[in-house]
Amino acid sequence: MSGNYRKWPIILFLGVLTAPLILMYIYLFVDTITNTPPGSMIPNEFTLEHWRLLTETIPGRPSIWLATWNTFVFATATTAIVLAVSSSAGYALSRLQLPARSFFLGGIMVLHAFPTVTLLIAIFLILQMLGLYNSLIGVILVKSALELPFGIWIMKGFYDTVPWEIEMAGIQDGATRFQVWTKLVLPQVKPAILALGIFSFLAGWSEFVLPLVLAPDNKVQVLSVYLAALIADDQNFDMALFKSVGVFYVIPVIILFVFFQNRLMNIYSGGTKG
Repeated sequence: MSGNYRKWPIILFLGVLTAPLILMYIYLFVDTITNTPPGSMIPNEFTLEHWRLLTETIPGRPSIWLATWNTFVFATATTAIVLAVSSSAGYALSRLQLPARSFFLGGIMVLHAFPTVTLLIAIFLILQMLGLYNSLIGVILVKSALELPFGIWIMKGFYDTVPWEIEMAGIQDGATRFQVWTKLVLPQVKPAILALGIFSFLAGWSEFVLPLVLAPDNKVQVLSVYLAALIADDQNFDMALFKSVGVFYVIPVIILFVFFQNRLMNIYSGGTKG
């Protein structure tokens, strides 16, 4: 019991820190389904008028559902590429004695440290040369490339904690190196794969600069650019509509966090065991 009592100050402290943020989101949601008189913070009537974007297309903007689909495709494809490349490259860097391995690892982290905005002109010119400007494929490839250094580092660190004995036992039993990796090693690093997948998805879902510069067309517009366009339209700016789009934008993130939060705790409490 004494151990539980020691936790209460920490829980109370965290509660005080998070309460303003939670209350802000609650107020934001309530504000999207009510009308509030000018100069007041207390709503006076219930309405769904602010959510008309779900059934109507705002003039000059794509459908909210098209922007949502583009955002989902962008985030999902980025996640798939990052997981596929990072899980294989991280294993190679962890297990194979490659020449200049340390130099390579340091180099990719230096690239990861570069601000994205400093690379935009070069990326823009390359996509134009390849015919991928203003396309989801182009911005997906760019975002994946920028996320890979972090992903490779994460996966290599987890592979380093997997004992060699597990692989040696599989090889002695007649398994190929690929079978050892997929059936024996990957299950040991499932928490890392899950965490990297979630972080990559959230990075793609919230990305703004790359889609804005490399895919500005309405047909490939994502939700972050859609939201920014509402602010830019100062002549027809609708604060209630803007709040509704903001709430709509964060709902998938909240669902993802609620669904996976317990599994992510395995990284800290359960090590790398599957």
